[in-house]
Amino acid sequence: MAKTKKVSDRILDKALDLAKESSWEMVRLQQVADALAIGLDEVRLYYRQKDDLAEALFDRADQAVLTTSGSKDFKALCGRDRLRVAIMTWLGVLTPYRRTVLDMFWYKLEPGHIHLQALGILRVSRTVQWFLEATGSRTSHLGRTLEEIGTSAVFLTNVAFWLTDHSEDSGKTNDFIDRLLRKSEALARNVNPDSVITQPAGQPE
Repeated sequence: MAKTKKVSDRILDKALDLAKESSWEMVRLQQVADALAIGLDEVRLYYRQKDDLAEALFDRADQAVLTTSGSKDFKALCGRDRLRVAIMTWLGVLTPYRRTVLDMFWYKLEPGHIHLQALGILRVSRTVQWFLEATGSRTSHLGRTLEEIGTSAVFLTNVAFWLTDHSEDSGKTNDFIDRLLRKSEALARNVNPDSVITQPAGQPE
């Protein structure tokens, strides 16, 4: 199993390196295989199509969030700050590849890639679910639906802002999300008071 992870990571890392040199659009799986001196058939063992590499990068970001959520410092934060740290951790994994991530998004949005657009919607939903799990959400039914909608809106708004933020350590994005989450918290207290974003510090669910 360790060998499988190592090879899959090498393939992803090489694809990201090649994208930095040109663009995500120009990267070909055969090019990745040649650069690693492996066969295209071996690449297919881990990635059935090029977009699977993008999904693997986003999976890395998801995993980073879950790892961070296990720390005592994270659990001691108020719900609003747990969500802020979760989203910034996710973006932090992608920051070295910001231009490539933008290329990935444009690649998904091309007219002939409707199937990738559908997968993109599922990706957002899956990542938001992990945010809610990591931050300690326990809402259900209508409350859960409202929480998912609100978290998705905050997440996507911040991704859009982050894509053009070149400040040190994405500091402008961190300030932006802090302001947005404070407004979201005020709204949640009126329409969805059980939302994780309203939880006080030191009391994670």
